This record gives sequence, structure tokens and C-alpha cells, in this order.
Amino acid sequence: MAVNKTPILKRCRSLDLDPVFLGVDKKSKRQKIHGTRKKSEYALQLREKQKAKFIYGVLEKPFRNYYKKADEKKGMTGENLMTMLESRLDNVVFRAGFARTRREARQVVDHKMFTVNGKKVNIPSLLVKPGDVIEVCENKKSLQRFKDITEVTGGRVVPEWLDCDAENLKVTVKELPRRDQIDVPVDEMLIVELYSK
Repeated sequence: MAVNKTPILKRCRSLDLDPVFLGVDKKSKRQKIHGTRKKSEYALQLREKQKAKFIYGVLEKPFRNYYKKADEKKGMTGENLMTMLESRLDNVVFRAGFARTRREARQVVDHKMFTVNGKKVNIPSLLVKPGDVIEVCENKKSLQRFKDITEVTGGRVVPEWLDCDAENLKVTVKELPRRDQIDVPVDEMLIVELYSK
């Protein structure tokens, strides 16, 4: 399985992205920019795509597949794409506060620590649907790991489209997120322009 092993802060600097969107508390040190060159339209489009891929931890081929599915759905392709990325299981686990970072969320899902509607799942890319109940497995709830995580993420704001029960380590998907509920700094229209060439 392919894994992106680029250091997070270095990649954030290159994409001019705040590490907070990845769940990392460290602030990246801003480098002084001596001269700024005007970027081409293609460079801006590519940068937005790289930002989205990096934030959600998706590689090129799956990302292209998400775009194709988003394009086939009714409505605006860019909004459909962002909704699909946001409704991935690993992202829902991160948003609910059951993981400190998206990478950690991916790892705990990989290790079969969560159930979706009562069934154990180890697929981080699983797209959740309204009404789905995501919960930490009964035998994992007492782990010190989750006590530490909930202590750290206790102050995190859970999005409106999720109904979170932090005590029971359970989250219910009320609805799929709308674009205005997704706080990720990505201009999805540039991604659509890039792929529609």
C-alpha cells in the first residue's frame, strides 16, 4: 500500500497551509519570501488539488476516482467532491474528536477499533451515510489511548452534521455535510477546472 511519508510541517510550508487543518498543534515557521513570482493558472489549480489530497490523506488515483464519482452526481461537482472527502470514515473519526490527527484517525480505523452500524470496519476510505452510527468497539473503549485522546480533543468543535456522544465514544451522522459546513481552505472550483481540461 502506498503511503505519503513527507514530513507534515515541511509539506504545509510548501502548500502555504496551516497545520491546524491536519490536527497538528505546532505552528510552522514562516520563511521569509524575498521575491514572489506570479503563478500560472495551472500552478494555482495544481496547488489546490495537492492541498485537498494532503489534508485528507488521499493519493492521486483514489482522488481521481472521487472526482469522477462527484462529476456523475447531481449538483455542483466541486461541492460533491468536498462532501465525499469530508464523509470518509477516517475524517469522521477525526472530526468527532476520537483521534488527534487525520493520520491517527486512519491508523485507528485500520486497526479495527471502530464499528459502523455494529460491524467492525477497517476501511478508512469508507463513505458514511446519514443515519450511520460510528462507535469505538466495546473491548477497546477502556483503553488508555482513547482516554488520552478525548482529554486532548475535548475542546474541539464537532461539526453540526455530526451528533457526538464523547462519553460513550459514539458518533451519529445526522446528514451529509454541505460546503458551507466544511472549514477546509481549498478552492474546489480550481480542482474542477484542472480536471475538466
